[in-house]
Amino acid sequence: MAKSQSDSEYKPSTSDSNNIKSNIKKNLSAMEWLLEPGQFKMKPEMQQVTMSKITQWISKNLLLIITFSGVSMGVLVGVLLRPYELDDLSISYIAYPGELFMRLLKLMILPLIIASLITGAASLNAKMNGMIALRTIVYFLTTSLISALIGLILVLAIHPGSTETKDALGSGTTEDRKVDIVDNFLDLGRNLFPDNIFQASFQTAHTKYIPTKIEVNTTADLDYVRELGYRSGTNTLGIIFFCLTFGTVLGSLGKKAQMVINFFSVIDEVIMKMVYGIMWISPIGISSVICAKILSVANLSSVMSQLGLFIVTVVSGIFLYQFTILQLIYFIFVRKNPFKFWWGLFQSWMTAFATASTAAALPVTFRCMQENNKVDSRISKFVLPIGATVNMDGTALFVTVASIFIAQMNDIHLDAGSLATVVLTSTATSIAAASVPSAALVLMLIVLTAIDAPYQDVSLLWAIDWFVDRCRTTNNLLGDCYGAAVVEALSKEELKAMDALRDEMEQKEHDQGLENAKAMLADKWEEVVKVDVLKRSSFLTFSKSNSRSTEMTEEERDDDVTNMSGMESPSGSINGSSVEVPEVIVVDTNTLSHNGAKN
Repeated sequence: MAKSQSDSEYKPSTSDSNNIKSNIKKNLSAMEWLLEPGQFKMKPEMQQVTMSKITQWISKNLLLIITFSGVSMGVLVGVLLRPYELDDLSISYIAYPGELFMRLLKLMILPLIIASLITGAASLNAKMNGMIALRTIVYFLTTSLISALIGLILVLAIHPGSTETKDALGSGTTEDRKVDIVDNFLDLGRNLFPDNIFQASFQTAHTKYIPTKIEVNTTADLDYVRELGYRSGTNTLGIIFFCLTFGTVLGSLGKKAQMVINFFSVIDEVIMKMVYGIMWISPIGISSVICAKILSVANLSSVMSQLGLFIVTVVSGIFLYQFTILQLIYFIFVRKNPFKFWWGLFQSWMTAFATASTAAALPVTFRCMQENNKVDSRISKFVLPIGATVNMDGTALFVTVASIFIAQMNDIHLDAGSLATVVLTSTATSIAAASVPSAALVLMLIVLTAIDAPYQDVSLLWAIDWFVDRCRTTNNLLGDCYGAAVVEALSKEELKAMDALRDEMEQKEHDQGLENAKAMLADKWEEVVKVDVLKRSSFLTFSKSNSRSTEMTEEERDDDVTNMSGMESPSGSINGSSVEVPEVIVVDTNTLSHNGAKN
């Protein structure tokens, strides 16, 4: 019985054999190029190439390496020093270098925001500024809502809160505090339009609630009287509004405003160089901050065990949002590798984690966006300062999870309407409470009041807030950066049109300058020709008069001399006074006569 074709041995064709041989030769040649013959040892020249590439990578990413080492060192030293139970004074000494580092970074925030916003707004026209601002706000609102929805899904799926957790933690001690979401929005408007730009540099407006007792039918009821006040802290919203308006109007003035634009551009460059110098001491500052925070937490292991599930829920939502939602948004709009973009922001990501402040990491973020990710500086200077103040993706997620977690601990059932209230309130107040210190506390009080949950239990979460706050700050930072990239992608056509219009205007100015220069040269040339003609005519006249004088007799010359002796000199003096005689020019009359005849 004959074998079937499937059972028979496979015999490669001639073309297949040739392909196999050629591939083997290529692999052997590659091995011979990389390794020494007969040895699994890299050639010396290849070792030099590899070492040079490693050295180049280290020199290029040296700041990233030392920042990462600062974070790692802070965690390691903090964990190793916890068994010694250091007192508060010793911890304050450890935290002192970090305090100085934070002060230096915060020192750079205000001049950097002013210079970057003015130069960014001045480089765009008013229509473009309005379009970019609208896209930025829509992006921030949308991403904050998505972040809150992710927190809602995770907290319902994991269900970290239970009555057993409440029994283990005990009751909260948060004091009663009057809050009103309407007043928060009103304060947002007051801070957005400050009445004094210098006061906005160090104070923000807010509504104060003064408790007063009102007697009604022999009973005293407690009521609150609203009063507008100011508290210490930079009103970043008001400064942003002023700088955007100032830069937009400045850019519309044209050439006469260029000197002022160059002035702020130089300030921006100087601040960035100062930030670059400050970042070289970041290992000491960052490790000091993280180590002091780890040492200052009491009963760290018990807190982590009691609230471990809550921490897992929040951190899972934060990193799920960072590494899926943001990457997907970036890929849809920008059409580039989102993880490469994230790697370019890794240094600012670690700085935000260490300092727990998007604003403090803003100088480093500017540098990463411009040097590593090559985002248009006109967009990054516009979007990042606004995002550092307004965008709170991570905070919206945290407030949603924390509010429902407290409701679960107190066995409060939340229906669909209450859950929608939590999500929408968290999203809205994350924008409204942009200029409020300890924004998470204010937001949670508003949300818990909206769903009738006990606000006193907020204090139970502060033991782990030092860690969760750092995680959600990285969320806020990445939301700002990815927002700048998305806005740049959406505004690419307008930016190209603006660049083309600017190039066309510069070309017209250049051509107009050339035409003016040609007209000026033509006028000068006409003057030169006229002078030359006058000189030639004067030479001819002088030649004729000189030839006539040679024909005069001696008696005629004497008469001319006698007549001239009674005349005034050119200076107006009488004959006999001393006058300066100009230099005598000797002219060859024969040559002049010859040239005149030729002409």
